[in-house]
Amino acid sequence: MLTSERRKQMRAIGHHLKPIVLIGDNGMSPGLLEELHRALEDHELIKVKVRADRNARKILIASLCKETGAYCVQSTGATALLFRAAERPNPRLSNLIRPM
Repeated sequence: MLTSERRKQMRAIGHHLKPIVLIGDNGMSPGLLEELHRALEDHELIKVKVRADRNARKILIASLCKETGAYCVQSTGATALLFRAAERPNPRLSNLIRPM
């Protein structure tokens, strides 16, 4: 679990990030999950933009977190900030390690 202090730090870092994964009308697909796994492994902290109505968006974000083992740090409007620690973080790619 993430502490409130850690969530606050991640939200500050995530504020400056642009969405990496965009989810459209097709919802979850094997290709989308594969791309999401790759993005989380590379960057650890990513923004995801979901194009769906409010209720569907909440369900879809919860499903994405369950499928990938990620935590939803913050969800605001159509954008969610997801975190999953990498097994071996790459200092050049990780949004948590590299300087802004």
